Amino acid sequence: MVSLLRAQRGSKVDIITSAADLRMVGGMLRIAGDPTAITANGVGRAEALLLPTEVLDEQAGAKLGIPVGYLKKTRREQIGLYDANINGWLASEPTRKFMVRTLQDRSRGTGVARALMSDKYKVMDNLDVLIAALNGVHQAGHPAEVTSCDLSDRRMYVRIEAPQVVVAARELLKDYRSPFSGQTGSELPEVHAGLVITNSEVGCGAVRIVPRAVFRVCRNGMTIEKDTMQAVHVGARMEEGTIDWSVATQTKELELITSKTADAVAHFLSHDYVERIIESVTKQAATELNDPGSTVKEVTKQLNIPDETADAILRHFIKGGQTTAGGVMQAFTSVAQTVKDADAAHTLEAKALDALALAAR
Repeated sequence: MVSLLRAQRGSKVDIITSAADLRMVGGMLRIAGDPTAITANGVGRAEALLLPTEVLDEQAGAKLGIPVGYLKKTRREQIGLYDANINGWLASEPTRKFMVRTLQDRSRGTGVARALMSDKYKVMDNLDVLIAALNGVHQAGHPAEVTSCDLSDRRMYVRIEAPQVVVAARELLKDYRSPFSGQTGSELPEVHAGLVITNSEVGCGAVRIVPRAVFRVCRNGMTIEKDTMQAVHVGARMEEGTIDWSVATQTKELELITSKTADAVAHFLSHDYVERIIESVTKQAATELNDPGSTVKEVTKQLNIPDETADAILRHFIKGGQTTAGGVMQAFTSVAQTVKDADAAHTLEAKALDALALAAR
């Protein structure tokens, strides 16, 4: 992960520009050059022609008042309409300023337009956040290990676990069977502590430190969203031009992330915290379901789970053998392990407790 983030840093170009300097051409974002914007090495900002990501399309629709579903349809089917819609609304507010986050070959002006942000967006790059957070883990002096990392167009996810912080959850896991190994919760009724550190460089969320409980029998992970610590990406407005983010600019924010991570490790990676979480969900989880199949379908519908994923949740619920609200929760988290999309997997873990509450009604 560190190697990948370092490689990306070399091609990052962040630009504050006016709507008048932005134009879609054949589905590509053209950013006009500005010969009067002289940088430290004496070179003006060159014109760039960049491929927008899905994230940028969503942000363009939201910021310009274009229905996102319609905008995506025009990109797929009528690229001329896609260009015309965005260009028309940009032209209606020519002095409006945006930050465009890009990855590009500076010599050619080609690459990817990652995000269309407010000019007040305060950048916290993934590499800086990762190092600051790991420093926080180190400062906490608590045995912990990074067990997985994921990087999508939207977010970075770093999962940290403390396998030695383990509590028994016999009542919660009785009658549950891992859909992966077939091992039962009665054979391995243990839950250990963990947390997830997430960050978005493209406006899809603040720096977040989310506690996580890991069920050893199946490696299912359940995040506890209500206890999330976070830092928001909002700063002061910036002038037009290419941004050169210095280390000093981010020092205070990163020191805060380090401090918050150390606090999170001390609090979340503790026996007391994990015991409280298990105690808080065990009663709801024991709720027997009169019509399990219908309940699973209704829960996935209310939580806006895509049909294909909802079908997988039902299959995992059946394999799990636990015909209770707790079985629905476990199905959400076990399916999360099978989903290749990192954002979708994290969302499933985050919705597991909501699924439990709905199923237990």
